[in-house]
Amino acid sequence: MGRLSRRAFTAAALATLPGLGTAGDAAARGASAPHRSAAAPRAMRGMWLATVSNRDWPSRTGLSPARQRAELLAHLDTAVRLRLNTVFFQVRPAADALWPSPYEPWSRWLTGVQGEAPGWDPLGTAVREAHARGLELHAWFNPYRVSGRPDPAGLAPSHPARLHPDWTVRYGGKLYYNPGLPPVRTFVRAAMLDAVRRYPVDGVHFDDYFYPYPVRGERFDDDAAYAEHGAGFPDRAAWRRHNVDLLVLETAAGIRKVRPGVRFGISPFGVWRNASTDPLGSPTRAGVETYDDLYADTRKWVRERWVDYVCPQLYWNIGFAAADYALLLSWWARVARGTGVQLYAGEALYKAGDPAQPAAWQDPAELSRHLTLARRHPEVRGHVFFAASEAGADRIGAMARVVADHYRQPAKPSR
Repeated sequence: MGRLSRRAFTAAALATLPGLGTAGDAAARGASAPHRSAAAPRAMRGMWLATVSNRDWPSRTGLSPARQRAELLAHLDTAVRLRLNTVFFQVRPAADALWPSPYEPWSRWLTGVQGEAPGWDPLGTAVREAHARGLELHAWFNPYRVSGRPDPAGLAPSHPARLHPDWTVRYGGKLYYNPGLPPVRTFVRAAMLDAVRRYPVDGVHFDDYFYPYPVRGERFDDDAAYAEHGAGFPDRAAWRRHNVDLLVLETAAGIRKVRPGVRFGISPFGVWRNASTDPLGSPTRAGVETYDDLYADTRKWVRERWVDYVCPQLYWNIGFAAADYALLLSWWARVARGTGVQLYAGEALYKAGDPAQPAAWQDPAELSRHLTLARRHPEVRGHVFFAASEAGADRIGAMARVVADHYRQPAKPSR
């Protein structure tokens, strides 16, 4: 998710290396012509709709309920126009809510004041209107981010982080819940499952933030929690991974209990581990590895079938030296093979036409080549595009090219 700062994190996660890898060059040449056959009977065609910092919606705080609703429906209409079938709607961007939650305050991205009711129910409306348009609606949650500011005094007076300051850790100028505390896991799970209980959502979706991305020169201070709960683990890293594993397992179990049939999926950072770190890893040279830096063993969650789908953020072009889209897609296909877990590729639509990006992203056909390449891997069951604003604006026609080359016919949801 949210994903406002993914651009910065993606840049920081990769070494700045010039040139293109030979494997990627070959893949790019082989994938130059789009596959023009009819759409698969079932395939994921998704779009992330981010709310944190008003990234995609609403366009700014303080809009009237009618204006907010109109903007939300316009995004759903964009998904229909592009022949997508799923919207991933960020409903808990930062320990807050876009529905009337008994656990957490209303999000400040609606009115500008955390805890102030917007006068309508965004999540309830999104579910109803998505279904009316033939779209699936997956509720997208960020589990542990509390605030983009370190001072809890800026939160609503009734915010749980103010009532339980011992639950929080200040890190990198932000405030997070501590994943190592059992009461925190219990609380965030209950807060998220409240939405699942209230609304007929089609999926529950986590983004890539578990333990926060590393900040140079800073340490995530969970000493007290580790001293109390870390016995029996070989080191702190193993204990942290166990904490994240528990969140995933317990959330999956809660979903099955509250609303059986709702799918649970995660969109992790695209690199689990580099092969130079672990022979099971991908042929990449990323500066961040989810296993070691975010304490998220994303490969295990797929191999052990703890999730229904995985949507790695493969936010690089074919042939990018440090993290070649073609090589990563192949690696994830091997991870998913034989598990029954659906694999979707997270696509960096936001990079298309961005002048700060490499030359490959100035080519409107780059994303279309990704979809052509994915057809070589039967494990890849679809694609999800980041994000809604770029899908609507489509500054260089990259999304239009995807639709023309691959989405000529509607696709059923990917169940």
